[in-house]
Amino acid sequence: MGRVTARRPVLRIRDGKPSRRPDTLAVEEPMEIRVNERSLTVTMRTPGDDFDLAVGFLVSEGVLHSADDLVTARYCAGTAADGLNTYNLVDVDLADDVPVPDTSLERNFYTTSSCGLCGKASLDAVRTTAAWSVADDPMRVGAEVLAALPDRLRDAQKIFDKTGGLHAAGLFSADGQLLCVREDVGRHNAVDKVIGHALRNDLLPLRETILMVSGRASFELVQKAVMAGIPLLAAVSAPSSLAVDLADENGLTLVGFLRDHSMNVYARADRVGTVSR
Repeated sequence: MGRVTARRPVLRIRDGKPSRRPDTLAVEEPMEIRVNERSLTVTMRTPGDDFDLAVGFLVSEGVLHSADDLVTARYCAGTAADGLNTYNLVDVDLADDVPVPDTSLERNFYTTSSCGLCGKASLDAVRTTAAWSVADDPMRVGAEVLAALPDRLRDAQKIFDKTGGLHAAGLFSADGQLLCVREDVGRHNAVDKVIGHALRNDLLPLRETILMVSGRASFELVQKAVMAGIPLLAAVSAPSSLAVDLADENGLTLVGFLRDHSMNVYARADRVGTVSR
């Protein structure tokens, strides 16, 4: 695995006084995802949990639904001359009965850390059919449980403490227990890493769980939650209008501006506390 952090020299100015010192930065590197040795996409990510990232991406795209669909995820072998693994190339082998991704899923250019949808042919291409419905998930969660999640997520961000430059996604139980946390330069990558971890441990669908993200709630993050069977997505910042529409359409509870013990519930508010729909 590649390095998660890197040191770079900086000029630091405090109260008008300059000084030179090394600073710790989050690493960002490209990773190519291949399926059955065929290139599918390239994403900019922070190295670490790469197999979870690749597998979670394929769950989000509707390719994988259970651990039985996955044969293996591995780093592609290096050249015969160097005998080394190429840690920025991950090959995912599918079970024989799993269809390979349709060419309409292929990106026309690389996926950036800020926008996992870049290169999609159209909005319809990401309205994939989920294997499970979140609309009938019976989960209920108290507002006080949700209010505690941002601090719990922040406390679990180990690399952020060193760099201040990473997003996080955390999976929580309905009573607020942290089940999994992942960090990355991209919000969507952090979520894919959580979902990939779940599939590799045969935990899908993630019923009666909460996905907490450190940034805003985009259309894509709602889609990823729905594809993994997660009934509630919470974000510390704002959702987009399309994210709210997709959440409402699929019966997912969407919470935004979750900070300082306040929140806005944009869809399926009946799952939160005693609020009526």
